[in-house]
Amino acid sequence: MSEIVKVDERRLEFALQYAVRLILTGKVVAFPTDTFYGLGVDPFNLAAVNQIFRIKRRSYDRPLPLLVSSLDQAADLTIDPPSQFFRLAEKFWPGPLTIIVPASRQIPLKVTGNTGRVALRLPKSALAVALIEAAGRPLTGTSANLTEHPACATAEEVEIQIGDTVPLILDGGPTPGDLASTIIEVDDDGWQIQRHGPVTEAELKEFLG
Repeated sequence: MSEIVKVDERRLEFALQYAVRLILTGKVVAFPTDTFYGLGVDPFNLAAVNQIFRIKRRSYDRPLPLLVSSLDQAADLTIDPPSQFFRLAEKFWPGPLTIIVPASRQIPLKVTGNTGRVALRLPKSALAVALIEAAGRPLTGTSANLTEHPACATAEEVEIQIGDTVPLILDGGPTPGDLASTIIEVDDDGWQIQRHGPVTEAELKEFLG
């Protein structure tokens, strides 16, 4: 079963150090975001990335979203992004909007689902951002659940679904758990919503025109 570490202000530094030590040795850590709990690994470690697919029973042709701690970090993960990427990020980040853009060559093709495009998001979660900063790199942010099963809003729900495959769950309390992030794909020809979520199509149309 997973080890569950409750995270509060007193134990934050310990929890981050412990989690990062696992992540940097190729392990998987579940942690809360501003939507649901996610599974974090080092996206540049292919063995760790493979674990995500196995744990979730996820098809290898499905890309893994990456969570970042800043717009600068996100910009380093894309190549020649459309100007709309920066406009959207500056408007809706941190928050529940995932933006798909061309991936830089440093991102393993497997992370992109062999598409050459990467889904990026800066979450509005102090714990998630602190974990990314402590790791010194982006982290995968796919939901901490089995594929085609409900996403998890508590550490206990994560343990029930995948607790026998994840060594550590950071318990930061319940997440909002209402909707997964909106996903929008942008390129030089325009934009398209790939998944509807908290940032509505009406908001995007009003902002982007």
